[in-house]
Amino acid sequence: MLGVLVPVGGGDDIFLRKQELILGRSEACDIVLRYSNISGRHCRLVLSQGYWYVVDLSSTNGVRVDSVRVYDRRVDPGARISFAGHEYRIQYDPLANGALGVVPPDMLENDILSKSLLERAGLTKHKSDFRKEDSHKGQKTGQIHTRIDYDSLKWDDIEFL
Repeated sequence: MLGVLVPVGGGDDIFLRKQELILGRSEACDIVLRYSNISGRHCRLVLSQGYWYVVDLSSTNGVRVDSVRVYDRRVDPGARISFAGHEYRIQYDPLANGALGVVPPDMLENDILSKSLLERAGLTKHKSDFRKEDSHKGQKTGQIHTRIDYDSLKWDDIEFL
């Protein structure tokens, strides 16, 4: 066993037995949470350098670590992790899982320059936050809309990262 998710408020523990797990509502997931607000493929749990990471798979209701919404984050032992409001405490021993003493980066992503500092700090909206709502059904359509006024666009307005 590589770790355990202990439900806050009671329930059955979820044992983390593989180094990579998909969590979601779909029966095809490694960890199935049968709640209507959990996405079919909600997030991925990955063990890297002895530490667990959570990667949101563009879920509708998100993932939080210690009450902060995250998209790619290291989850330290004892942290509270919430999947669409269903809260767990993660328990594991980094040394037993192969940690070498130095705490790895906060994010699993290999190319640290592929995102802006604001995105890496979780201070910008994720692309799923911009999805247009279908007004007569109150559901997300999955379409992403961006408005650009090309007539007033100047080179000085463009920021290169």
